[in-house]
Amino acid sequence: MIFKTAELFAGPGGGAYAAKTSKLIDESGKKWGFQHAWANEFDPDTVETYKENILNNPNASTVYCEDVRKFDIKNHELLGAIDALIFGFPCNDFSVVGKQKGLSGDYGPLYTYGVKTLKEYKPKVFIAENVGGLTSANDGEAFIRILKSLSKTGYTLTPNFYKFEEYGVPQARHRIIIVGIRNDIAEKGIKFRVPAPTTPNPEDYITAEQAITVPPIPIDAFNNEQTNHNLRTVEMLSHIPEGGNAWSLSIPEDLRLNVKGAKLSNIYKRLARNKPSYTVTGSGGGGTHMYHWSENRALTNRERARLQTFPDNFHFMGGKESVRKQIGMAIPPRGMRHILLAVLKTFAGIEYKYVEPTRRLQPEVLFNVSGSEVATLVKS
Repeated sequence: MIFKTAELFAGPGGGAYAAKTSKLIDESGKKWGFQHAWANEFDPDTVETYKENILNNPNASTVYCEDVRKFDIKNHELLGAIDALIFGFPCNDFSVVGKQKGLSGDYGPLYTYGVKTLKEYKPKVFIAENVGGLTSANDGEAFIRILKSLSKTGYTLTPNFYKFEEYGVPQARHRIIIVGIRNDIAEKGIKFRVPAPTTPNPEDYITAEQAITVPPIPIDAFNNEQTNHNLRTVEMLSHIPEGGNAWSLSIPEDLRLNVKGAKLSNIYKRLARNKPSYTVTGSGGGGTHMYHWSENRALTNRERARLQTFPDNFHFMGGKESVRKQIGMAIPPRGMRHILLAVLKTFAGIEYKYVEPTRRLQPEVLFNVSGSEVATLVKS
């Protein structure tokens, strides 16, 4: 079974690369995997990255560079049937770093286009991804509304809070991922289980130093340009200890930032070499580019891409800041691959190690009903 797979908010291809590299063969010799059907993404550079790396074809016609609000989801003749849908709906309004406008923001309501696509195409399975802050936006109402909307389309949901450092990603990146299996399939006993962490113990986490230095990145590697810092920034960085940030007391008074109000912890924050990195982000001004543990500089985009588990031959297209944004907004392929392989094993009837999903995120807990009553409730 090869799942014809569509994507909304596709990004540069973190989910697509994970899907492309998620394959298995069952005991009967049957092949299982995912195959690109079509994808939608708004940003032109990001679309070029996706075409270049996922399809190896810069002229591919199945990646639609268009605002999802104008994208003709109903055009079945053009898009065709699908078996799976992946969508990491925009997190800007749900992130705890932002203002958390949630469903009241410009980006919060965009999840509804995933819902519309599920209604139109009824794929066998979907995988939706967003930031952990999704559960607190709008005092928790946003997450409940999203779960109800997804349930109403006819899917049995398994939401879970994933800590990707527990799945071999050298980064403390925490995300909510919702796997939905169509009800008529779930009723036949096809039940998704949360794959067990591969590196559950902190001493087994892949560190920032391991990710960035093994093997060494060639100086002329693609997307490896260094930032030209001014002398004052270099001098300030020289006084920040490993793991420290712009508020470190070791910085001389005359080099400290003149900032009033909240002091964000990731400003000029150096990595700690023996731990996973902090979360790679795609936006932010000076001081938010992530900084080397010993060298007085920001990380290169290739180093950030390694923290996101993209291979060195994955070439991001566009200017330096565009590439930074693409890398930061992507889902780490290595983390996503564990989830997609679990999906394949679920459908193939192959057993795998699993853990119970995050209890506080389950529909029956949030809606305060029994599991059998969830379907009845969401229809009301």
